[in-house]
Amino acid sequence: MISFGTRLRTAMDERGPLCVGIDPHASLLDSWGLADDIAGLERFTYTVVEALAGTVAVFKPQAAFFERFGSRGIAVLERAVADLRAAGALVVMDAKRGDIGSTMAAYAEAFLRPGSPLFSDALTVSPYLGYGSLKPAVDLARESGAGLFVLALTSNPEGAEVQRAVRADGRTIGATMLAHLAEENAGAAPMGSFGAVVGATLGDLSAFDLDINGPLLAPGIGAQGATPADLPAVFGAAVRNVVPNVSRGVLAEGPDAAALRSAAERYATGIREAVGG
Repeated sequence: MISFGTRLRTAMDERGPLCVGIDPHASLLDSWGLADDIAGLERFTYTVVEALAGTVAVFKPQAAFFERFGSRGIAVLERAVADLRAAGALVVMDAKRGDIGSTMAAYAEAFLRPGSPLFSDALTVSPYLGYGSLKPAVDLARESGAGLFVLALTSNPEGAEVQRAVRADGRTIGATMLAHLAEENAGAAPMGSFGAVVGATLGDLSAFDLDINGPLLAPGIGAQGATPADLPAVFGAAVRNVVPNVSRGVLAEGPDAAALRSAAERYATGIREAVGG
């Protein structure tokens, strides 16, 4: 079984270090001339998949934008995940699940158990019921060769009140999450499968040890204001393990498939040049 960290390193080296978000929110559907309904969702999603699945390394579908359409929306997501993976791309399901005990285990089964209709290469999770609450997901990810991305230093301003809060030992909550992930990834090569979500818009993060020997999922490139050129300053020596996510910067070029491909190629090239990989 090949680990997520190994598959991710290979995919980024071969296809370029880019993650494209699939975020079919109402305003984006409208900009494509599509209705905010199941037909619009299908047209949007399958256009992105058909245009980019064969060339982009990683995709990050935002589960909420499919869940809002109920079972029919979930069916679109299931097909998209299967088609993306069949084309050789990796899928990071952006569901930000977090709970305790059997409930956390059930979330893990939904997204990390091979054979599940929504089985993905990795899952975003929230550790703010305590890092230990993620153990069912960590264990199943190890068993299935999947990965996790743990919310650590997110780009939304509200996140700081929790993530930068200081514990009794003087370490911030965000730094504590990074330390847990470094422990999970100890000894893994070429990198571990347990990553952190760290916003590309956060500026100087030299106060945090981002060298967790695992991937750093970095939202914020494009519409949120960060550029590929910002990555070395934000991530420092850990920049080679960054998985930069671009959503609207690519998706806004649709529905023309050639324009979607051109935007993705432009971002992948810019990121590769910025990180020196």
